[in-house]
Amino acid sequence: MTSVLNVDSIAAKDGTSPVALTKQSAAKAWCNMNGTGTIAIRGSFNTTSITDNGTGDYSVTAVTAMTDTNYVCSSTSGQNSGDQISANNNLNGSLARTTSVVRTQCQRSTSDNALDCGVVETIRMGDLA
Repeated sequence: MTSVLNVDSIAAKDGTSPVALTKQSAAKAWCNMNGTGTIAIRGSFNTTSITDNGTGDYSVTAVTAMTDTNYVCSSTSGQNSGDQISANNNLNGSLARTTSVVRTQCQRSTSDNALDCGVVETIRMGDLA
């Protein structure tokens, strides 16, 4: 027999918080931010703050920490061009990570020079603490 569960939303016991996913393959944190001028979060999940550490160097802090530092993190960056994102040969790398913070750097692939980017995105996959 097949069962169907129809819901509009699922929340934690307090009725408002999102349900924490553990032991499942889903993004546990992500952030889309403006990395030029006054940096700002455009959209995010499980992200509490961002820090501008210098040219093209950003730290993204999660609300809920990961179990350990063996999670997967990916970062991308580009420049705003109307509604499109232009890669401009940018490279991103994770400079350092803790269970709560990912530090990423944007740099031009043709010169290895760090640069601020209009769009910086990070995503984390793994288990929450």
